[in-house]
Amino acid sequence: MVAQNGKDLLVKVDMTGTGTFQTIAGLRATRVSFNAESVDVTSLESQGGWRELLSGAGVRSASITGSGVFRDEGTDERARQLFFDGETPDFQVIIPDFGIIEGAFQVTSIEYAGSHNGEATYEMSMASAGALTFTAI
Repeated sequence: MVAQNGKDLLVKVDMTGTGTFQTIAGLRATRVSFNAESVDVTSLESQGGWRELLSGAGVRSASITGSGVFRDEGTDERARQLFFDGETPDFQVIIPDFGIIEGAFQVTSIEYAGSHNGEATYEMSMASAGALTFTAI
């Protein structure tokens, strides 16, 4: 795999609930994080006193964060409405030359900012709200 442009990492949201995905416009920086909690089953009988973890147990989660500038009224409005309604639509995260992560996410925060002589910006965070799928590209 060769180096990739950061702008090619895309976050898309289902605009209508029917599988019609559209890239969230204006994002300049995006981050995807996967997490897995571990379940410690270490006991006095653990070999050499080494920690033991229970395979397949624990909670898995993913989060998406992004920041950018306002570019498209439709996706800006959709993200804002998702936050206020607490909906969990499907999102797609396209990671170039790797794959597509898809599943339900909830918009957990939106921050707006602007300065007197600069553009209006926003930051948003999303947390997984169910099982995710991965499709290799």
